Amino acid sequence: MLPPTDPSADYRVRIFTPGGELPFAGHPTLGSCHSWLEAGGQPRATDFIVQECKVGLVKIRREPGTKRLAFAAPPLKRSAPSPVLLAQVAAALGLKAPQILAAQLLDNGPLWLGLLLDSPETVLQLTPDHATLAKLDAKVGVAAIYPSQEAPPLIARANREAQAFSTTAAADTAAAPDLEVRAFVASIGINEDPVTGSLNASLAQWLIAEGHVPERYVASQGVCLDRAGQVHIERDASGQVWVGGESVTCIDGKVTL
Repeated sequence: MLPPTDPSADYRVRIFTPGGELPFAGHPTLGSCHSWLEAGGQPRATDFIVQECKVGLVKIRREPGTKRLAFAAPPLKRSAPSPVLLAQVAAALGLKAPQILAAQLLDNGPLWLGLLLDSPETVLQLTPDHATLAKLDAKVGVAAIYPSQEAPPLIARANREAQAFSTTAAADTAAAPDLEVRAFVASIGINEDPVTGSLNASLAQWLIAEGHVPERYVASQGVCLDRAGQVHIERDASGQVWVGGESVTCIDGKVTL
């Protein structure tokens, strides 16, 4: 966390992975804001905290009545992927063409190939060829919609998901998800990311705009990694998409450099 260079920002962050620096990412955004507030940071504005990062300025709000923070999704550019790339990625994921309902290139700082698949079970059962995805230099986000009447049975039937929910303190209060998400990012040095704010932001902007999901929903991510991540999505009356989740302090201390 650094002093801002833009006078309208409260603080500045730089975000690094094993593969390099990212222009934007959701977890570091909410986690840094949580840390900054806990350390006594005072926002310039009353309604929002403003973070500066390589993608620009990102607004963060405190969700009323909860401990969640939510960031305003950066502007999204999207386009159709090339048929060649789509076929190569599908092969690396072990997908057949009928299992892919829609595909888009999604750019909100990081560039994602977003795939809407036919069912949450298809998403949960993927065993990607990560080496091939790394060679393709493709960050791939896959998602599938839970039919509302089927969400609880599907959770019960998916062993990895049930185990993830049963081993977390939030298991009893976790909302039934509307969307199942996975993020494959071997190109930046991590095979699969447990929960991914930038991907969920761009998926929300795409899928809400196309009418695939409602303006308010909960996404589940990380169950195949023994996580039970939940991402809360809302598009407000102005059309701004907000991406929220809870942050907790795991380590507290001081380091003398």
